[in-house]
Amino acid sequence: MERNRSLLEVKPFHYDVIINVGKVILGEQKRNKLQKDQRYQEKVKVKQAACALLNSGGGMIEIEMANEEEHSIEMGCDLEEALRELIESRDFHSFFETKQQSGYFYIFVKSWSSGPFSRDSSLMPRICSLSSSLYYRSETSVKLMNSEKAFRFLNEKKSNATEMSGNCPPRKNPRYEDSELDSPNKVFQRDRFEYGEILPFPESRYVEFKQFSTKNIEKYLKCTISEYIPAFANEKGGYLFIGVDDKSKEVLGCPKENVNIDKLSGIIEESISKLHTYHFCDSRPMAVDYESKIINVFKNGILHSFLCIIQVKAFCCAVFSGNPSSWIVKDNEVCSLTSEKWVQMMMGDTNPELSEDFESQLNISESSPSCRPVYTKKGLKHKKDLQQQLFPVKPGSLLLTPTSLWTELCSEHEGLQELMNNQLHPFFQGVLILSRSWAVDLSLKENKRVLCDALLIAQNSPPILYTILGEQDADGWFYCTKTAFTLKQKLVNMGGYTKRLIVIPKLLHLCPESNVQSLRCLSSSIDYPKSYNLVDTCQMEALLQSLVVVMLGFRSFLSDQLGCEVLNLLTLQQYELISKNLRKHRELFIHGFPGTGKTIIALKIIEKIRNVFHCETNDILYVCENQPLRNFVGNKKICRAETRKKFMNDDYENIQHIIMDEAQNFRTEDGDWYAKAKAITQKNKNCPGILWIFLDYFQTSHTEDSGLPNFLVQNSKEELTKVVRNSDQVAKFLQKEIDRVRRKPPDNIPLGSLEMLHEVEWVQGVQGTLTTETNLTLKGTVDYVAQTCKSLFERGYSAKDVAVLLSTTKDLDFFYRKLRMKMRMLIGNASNLQNDHIVLDSVRRFSGLERTIVFGIHPHTADPTILGNFLVCLASRANKHLYILWHNVQCPF
Repeated sequence: MERNRSLLEVKPFHYDVIINVGKVILGEQKRNKLQKDQRYQEKVKVKQAACALLNSGGGMIEIEMANEEEHSIEMGCDLEEALRELIESRDFHSFFETKQQSGYFYIFVKSWSSGPFSRDSSLMPRICSLSSSLYYRSETSVKLMNSEKAFRFLNEKKSNATEMSGNCPPRKNPRYEDSELDSPNKVFQRDRFEYGEILPFPESRYVEFKQFSTKNIEKYLKCTISEYIPAFANEKGGYLFIGVDDKSKEVLGCPKENVNIDKLSGIIEESISKLHTYHFCDSRPMAVDYESKIINVFKNGILHSFLCIIQVKAFCCAVFSGNPSSWIVKDNEVCSLTSEKWVQMMMGDTNPELSEDFESQLNISESSPSCRPVYTKKGLKHKKDLQQQLFPVKPGSLLLTPTSLWTELCSEHEGLQELMNNQLHPFFQGVLILSRSWAVDLSLKENKRVLCDALLIAQNSPPILYTILGEQDADGWFYCTKTAFTLKQKLVNMGGYTKRLIVIPKLLHLCPESNVQSLRCLSSSIDYPKSYNLVDTCQMEALLQSLVVVMLGFRSFLSDQLGCEVLNLLTLQQYELISKNLRKHRELFIHGFPGTGKTIIALKIIEKIRNVFHCETNDILYVCENQPLRNFVGNKKICRAETRKKFMNDDYENIQHIIMDEAQNFRTEDGDWYAKAKAITQKNKNCPGILWIFLDYFQTSHTEDSGLPNFLVQNSKEELTKVVRNSDQVAKFLQKEIDRVRRKPPDNIPLGSLEMLHEVEWVQGVQGTLTTETNLTLKGTVDYVAQTCKSLFERGYSAKDVAVLLSTTKDLDFFYRKLRMKMRMLIGNASNLQNDHIVLDSVRRFSGLERTIVFGIHPHTADPTILGNFLVCLASRANKHLYILWHNVQCPF
């Protein structure tokens, strides 16, 4: 990603990003006395640090005051002007604030954001840059694009590529007026010139005249080519004449004794080959299209010099002179961006064109450069509503939440209530959000010595993160600062918070003497300006809504289909389940209706297990019945993943924790899987592992013994009853089939498990399709699928949206051949969902997975008592459009 690393130092182990730029002379008068080179070097260091912080969520520049003056001094006009250049037309004080303290000068830097400003923020660049390295022609000059012009230029190129359906537009030579007596193109065809000959056309937007340098020809050529060739290529092409006087238009060339023709050609080729290109179309890695000629120039019939002409054709996308000068902070180092990464960040993950079924939760164009699009399914709560339920701000009140956890913690730890009351005494309005480990909530490792954490969002104060220990711990301060730092970064770079922000860590102990020592650790802390305080309810709620995105956000399964990372938000029910104390819920049965997000929860719990118990990938095992779901989870690289059959045939000595998914379809044909899983997770009697089992009796696909414990002895149970996956039409079909299962359940489904149907909530608002066709021949079925897909593809859907599901695998070969012949598209099974193909597989093998469009081909079962369950499983795979096609039979429902 990064080209090279800066020499600037990022200070470690702090709760904010602090870049130390070393010693700098400050003050207007003293800076005016500095040598030009020193002024330039110091200015570059400050600009580079500011650029990196603007692009990385904000932070602070630390300047060691070389002039050692105790009284307050100004920064210096040249340094302030350098910072103004970075933010271009934006207000200086919106991004920078300064403070002098203890021999240091601090520049507080807010995260970059494109708005809100007077202009349309969607037309503003997503990142800050010192230089774009993009050149363009302005009349007869070459100019460097500033960030805003570069952003507009790239947007135009991207739009052109989209209109051309990803194909590179045809390249053309520069065009001139027909009335022109002699075009540069005709001159380019010549093979000799006379010294002093006057060219029959002037410089223009398409023509540049340059003379050869009298000193370092090689350096001059490289510099000229790196600017003028990209400038012509980025527009409509042009001609660069080197060896022509720009005033008189006289051909002079380069004296033959000063240059070697072969070396000259090599310099041109090498210089152009080093130009960087970026493609929005499918033409990569095509380089700049050019042709160069070195032509003899004669004087009185004798070879005198050489004229160099470079003809440049218009480039389809963007040509850079080199990598842009733009910086980020990564892994505690200041790193520069490559041209490819710079374009990606510059353009940003603008909100992808999702259907009206989704609602955006975050304005990407006004958020920090690292923010990703956040969406919820239509009908689900907006982040503002979730914030009001989870973290409400009430006038004149300081709320502690969740109250059940606060009561539990106070009963476990004597003195905690008094300790926190003393800390909260100055605050009168806000929210104190408790957690057993805010580190785990932020996907960091847990510290076992931490009793709890509490995040205070209060008026007239910056956010404060309290970490409470029972006794002194050498790693306590490191844990506290790292957690506060991570929270601040995520609130900005994931939650999209755009105001000034710092999260102050505060380490507390139940022992009062220890708190005195902790306060000494903070005595050297930097005092942040008052602008970092939360001033009112509106600002507190905005921050808490960013916190909702951080706490409830997860990578959407849509990301792979869209080609960019998109976040979804958990429902409150899902969030409450993930928030459970794993040490108190080591074994848990999670009953969830189809479409309630069981697999999402399973993945989130695996991540939590890793952080709570400090596990490695090979310590956690995910088990399911079918291979495609196993592959889907295995590709996440967060745990081992196996099928139930493989689980029963192998030994798992190193496994500590097990997650079982789609367990209603497990069988005991290979042995008692539940007993084996329990033995593995309980082998350490002092600290048993986690065994969570996800299941849905309504999707049971067989009548054999599943191996699940009797429903009545599943002592620790939770239910997921909010169905969020399916469109309204598919949901209605599911409701009818689920009710049929409830009324006439198969013998192997416990009656008690079906009572949860009364609590189900179907999220509405997404329009889709439910179509059933009967009495179709096999050929008619193939034709129907092909014709329907063609119609759907014309509406914008793609092969990655479609799954064709059969009742058994025996007919797969037939349908594969017929559909491939009819549709002439890639068709594959469900083993690799990331491939761009139509999925053709059985309903059972696709269990636990989903697609926007599902065709169910003649759904039937050997045992009619489970047909309802089978149809529930089939229908629940369809997010939006469901087509059920029957062969030569009437519809059975």
